[in-house]
Amino acid sequence: MKKTSLLFLLSFISVSVFSKIELPVIFTDNMVLQQQTNVPIWGKASPGKKIEIVSSWDAQKYTLIANADGTWKTQLKTPVAGGPYTISISDGKKIELKNVMIGEVWICSGQSNMEMPLAGWGKVLNYEQEIKSADFPNIRLLQVDKATNTQPQSDLKVSSGGWQVCSPASIAEFSSTAYFFGRNLYQNIGNVPIGLINTSWGGTIAEAWTSAGSLENMPDFRNAVQEMKKQENQESESQFQQKYQLWQEQFNAADSGLNNQVPLWADTQLNDADWQVMKLPGLWEDLGLKNLDGIVWFRYTLDIPAEMEGKDLELRLGMIDDEDIAYFNGKQVGATSGYNQDRKYMIPANLVKKGKAVIAVRVIDTGGGGGIYGEVKDLYLAVKSEGTSRISLTANWKYKISVDMAKLSPMPSRPNNPNRPTVLYNAMINPIIPYAIKGAIWYQGESNADRAYQYRELFPLMIRDWRKQWNCSFPFYFVQLANFMDVEPEPQESDWAELREAQLQTLHLENTGMAVTIDIGDAKDIHPKDKQGVGNRLALAARAKTYGQNIAYSGPIYKSYTIEDYQIRINFDHTNGGLKTKDDQPLQGFAIAGPDHVFYWAEAVIDGDNVVVRSPNVPFPVAVRYAWANNPVCNLYNGAGLPASPFRTDDFGK
Repeated sequence: MKKTSLLFLLSFISVSVFSKIELPVIFTDNMVLQQQTNVPIWGKASPGKKIEIVSSWDAQKYTLIANADGTWKTQLKTPVAGGPYTISISDGKKIELKNVMIGEVWICSGQSNMEMPLAGWGKVLNYEQEIKSADFPNIRLLQVDKATNTQPQSDLKVSSGGWQVCSPASIAEFSSTAYFFGRNLYQNIGNVPIGLINTSWGGTIAEAWTSAGSLENMPDFRNAVQEMKKQENQESESQFQQKYQLWQEQFNAADSGLNNQVPLWADTQLNDADWQVMKLPGLWEDLGLKNLDGIVWFRYTLDIPAEMEGKDLELRLGMIDDEDIAYFNGKQVGATSGYNQDRKYMIPANLVKKGKAVIAVRVIDTGGGGGIYGEVKDLYLAVKSEGTSRISLTANWKYKISVDMAKLSPMPSRPNNPNRPTVLYNAMINPIIPYAIKGAIWYQGESNADRAYQYRELFPLMIRDWRKQWNCSFPFYFVQLANFMDVEPEPQESDWAELREAQLQTLHLENTGMAVTIDIGDAKDIHPKDKQGVGNRLALAARAKTYGQNIAYSGPIYKSYTIEDYQIRINFDHTNGGLKTKDDQPLQGFAIAGPDHVFYWAEAVIDGDNVVVRSPNVPFPVAVRYAWANNPVCNLYNGAGLPASPFRTDDFGK
């Protein structure tokens, strides 16, 4: 009798647990559903359970039966934009979604420049006022939490509780690019409700956002995808730690600058005559150490004046990518991990003696850019209590490579490492499908800049992959990389220029558009603060191409060229209102080359909708480049005030 009662109780508990309707976290109060379409809605219930769905915008009742595995799915026909509405979903126990709007839904994705919030680490232009004025009840925000997985997932991670109404309280940590895009749309397409789904992660690669089924069509990724498919479950943290500890031992053992944790290369008596010289600050990839990941030691010898002796000093090293240990006269004075952390180290008075002193910095970089790269003003040694007594450390430092990771076994990836093929698609895109959307905006490419030719195929593949999964060729608008890093005095090759070219070529894909941002970047900050300009230019493309407004949405785009004896004539599309320069200054940014493929800065003049380019150094020109640099000085615009995209007429770099 007791056993029967227990079984009945367990059965009752089981039914109670599984009889409750479960909805994916994308369906919450305050959400926006795409207008005038059949929007999918899905969830879980007890197998065979009857589900009834009713919305307040019509009287139609949708009835369906949960499948044998408890899943169910249907479509609701949505009206023209409006709201708020309610949706009730019942299997006998009713769930009601409140304050639901009908409008336009956009996916907003990419890496850190899409992730960059209005406040916090980003702090966009005029961020305090922007936050204060962000009172738009009909703009709704869904912030997707960062997550990875080796297998496609069915639900998102969302810690915010779901969709939020746009307000000063909710906007501060939301994507600034997405917000300014959505605000521009809202204000210019008739105050239609806008839903923004921000699913982005800083520093990530495009192949991480692409599904396995599509990515394995590229030979470069086929083996990696096949290995990923074998991992039915993500590796545990403890398994990773075991592998990483072994690799770390190998990594540190390879460091010639250390011996049993003794910093040999920080010693004041070390003979560094055979070390090379690098002018700091700057990323070492830009200063001669191309594509190096590993450990580089830096040394700087200086004289400590008598007035500094016996005083606490502050050592400022600015930004370092990624990790560092700093030494003063052989003694460790600080260590930091993180490319975006300002280095401020205190040197105690007892170490400060008059005369020769040596600052040594062990810099570790395991991917992307590396080095002591902050601003000139942030690199100095100063008396801690006196703001005026300081020694600038912007100078030629000695350096020596200690570890080249290319010569070691590959570093193990953390279980949540986002820079693996497919893992962000699986966890942060697949769970959104098939939620009805209008389109997508995208800001990414920095992390693929050293593989720009591969990006020519990878980026269009990713776009087509998403469209295939949604079964819809929706609009896809993206941001071309902004200007960044030091201005170069002479024309030269550039990874970032090649990546911008790959993005430009992606416009050959139907229903795409590109926001050019070559004029609103920052030489010293990979995260430029003018996100208003970025979001507004994306919105121009959407308003023109998606919503049919008769407006200019692109700056001049290279179309063709003609060689005319000693000069080259460049033809452009999107010359709306005619070509011009900013502030009516002479054209800048054009370079020209002859059969020797050597480029020289050129004289360039506007001739109607064309630009004519020439140079006395190039009597037989064959090619022209414009804004072909990491951080070009360039000023070609159209009459609508939109900048021309960088381009080249040659393919010399292939």
